[in-house]
Amino acid sequence: MPRTSSLHSPTSFLDRLGLSVPLVQAPMAGVSTPELAAAVSNAGALGSIAVGATNADGARLMIAELKSRTDRPFNVNLFVHHTPTPDPAREAAWLDWLAPLFATFEAEPPKALRTIYKSFADDPDMLAMLLETAPPVISFHFGVPSADAIAALRERGIVLLASATSLTEARAIEAAGIDVIVAQGIEAGGHRGIFDPAEPDDALGIMALTRLLLRETRLPVIASGGIMDGAGIAAVLDLGAVAAQLGTAFIACPESAADEAYRMALFGPGGYHTTLTALISGRPARALANRFTALARTVGGRIAPDYPIAYDAGKALHAAAKAQNEYGFGAQWAGQGAPLARPMPAARLVETLWSELQECRRTGSTSAPSAGR
Repeated sequence: MPRTSSLHSPTSFLDRLGLSVPLVQAPMAGVSTPELAAAVSNAGALGSIAVGATNADGARLMIAELKSRTDRPFNVNLFVHHTPTPDPAREAAWLDWLAPLFATFEAEPPKALRTIYKSFADDPDMLAMLLETAPPVISFHFGVPSADAIAALRERGIVLLASATSLTEARAIEAAGIDVIVAQGIEAGGHRGIFDPAEPDDALGIMALTRLLLRETRLPVIASGGIMDGAGIAAVLDLGAVAAQLGTAFIACPESAADEAYRMALFGPGGYHTTLTALISGRPARALANRFTALARTVGGRIAPDYPIAYDAGKALHAAAKAQNEYGFGAQWAGQGAPLARPMPAARLVETLWSELQECRRTGSTSAPSAGR
């Protein structure tokens, strides 16, 4: 019989973390800053930082800054991807394919590609740092860590979350002893949380996935994917989720680390045509349509190097293009709800979302709020 989480009811989940708003700001590597997470947490929701793109020392500094800005609970997110397998021939072929693009920007591709991010599964220093600092919440993406790591984190009283895109992944999360499942629908921006990108992706939408996981597991579910306003939050709460996770909605906040080109692209035509691509990082991720995603038309049968080795090439190409004032090769991750984004300070956005949710509950309607940025 699966273990029943003490956080299963919405009230229990919110009460344990002291949340007044059933909202999680999604952890977005390179975008979600300690300032953003603190503003969200101070507003009554759960702010998040992502440390999968840094080492233990960098993560420690981010956690320390976040703690200096809030005394409220917050979430620290980690990548638990499979250890990548270097393939020099495949990587060289990938760089050869990209070389003409680098030349367009008067640059050369890297001589070789590196594994730029270490998986949490291969990072004992990160585990030691987390056990020492004991953030209130830790979430995992791309998989779950070892049983020993989970047991050690639970011993420190940390609430554990993990992303699932399918029932199979959710069952693995439940069996591992995680407290809460983050159901990531196909609508979500950024990297798909699929455990094995070589396996078929069921591509479930957030509505079907949330209901499926609630029926087939005994863990509470946070719904994520394309949710941008109070009406969306109300809809997933009505499905049985204990909270909604929103990421793209917070990209336009001044506290995020998104650069000006990213912000402008969010409100441009690419926001209406987000697409899943593995070309940028080596793993499927949903991004705004831009020059990088358009390379899908010319990639042919080429296979990107393993994540995050391919990301080394993607970042180098973006840097070369950016130096020539071309910003269409950035990793501009965003969900399908991108056109619904509203630029405003994070605390005001949380307040707005809460007001919209309360109005939906009062009227019993999930009508969209009036337009306006």
